[in-house]
Amino acid sequence: MTHETLGFIHRFEPGPDAARPLLLLHGTGGDENDLLPLGRMLAPGAALLSPRGAVSENGMPRFFRRLAEGVFDEADLRRRTHDLAGFVAAARDRYGLGAPLALGFSNGANIAAALLMLRPQVLAGAVLIRPMVPLAEPPAADLAGKPVLILSGALDPIVPVENARRLAAQLTAAGAVVAHRTLPAGHGLSQADLGLAADWLRDIERPRAA
Repeated sequence: MTHETLGFIHRFEPGPDAARPLLLLHGTGGDENDLLPLGRMLAPGAALLSPRGAVSENGMPRFFRRLAEGVFDEADLRRRTHDLAGFVAAARDRYGLGAPLALGFSNGANIAAALLMLRPQVLAGAVLIRPMVPLAEPPAADLAGKPVLILSGALDPIVPVENARRLAAQLTAAGAVVAHRTLPAGHGLSQADLGLAADWLRDIERPRAA
């Protein structure tokens, strides 16, 4: 069921209390429904919180504005990141959730990376698929011990591999436990992405289940 409350159009699917919730963040042109099947596949039984980006680019939902391909409107990005952080806090209160793991693709991965840097307390960690550096000068953030998986495409025409490496280095410097994998893929999702993300999610959940 789609909700139009808490500041974002969103979907929420409850899961067992023991499972860490996922915050699903779609790419450009997606919506609150896009990543639900992926969330169910990668983390069966997890609660799923999936907002729709509040910015429209030629009719396509996004989470923040850009000036050109790969060139972000950083003032808008910062504002929208804080808006998203407020939504997550309100949704946690409304639905009785713990701190979520973000699962973001492309534009959604970029705002998830910005959330980690600007509001590090909001997320328990993140799976970032095809992200790039969101902020030219990232603030000092304390990400001590937060698990982050970055999945890049060696053939990605949008995100240079060097840019993704720089993001991994920034998050590592802030204390995150970063796993960065570069796949023989373009910008789109591949089967290899799904397998790596599922394995990584299982691995980080193991200590919680022990």
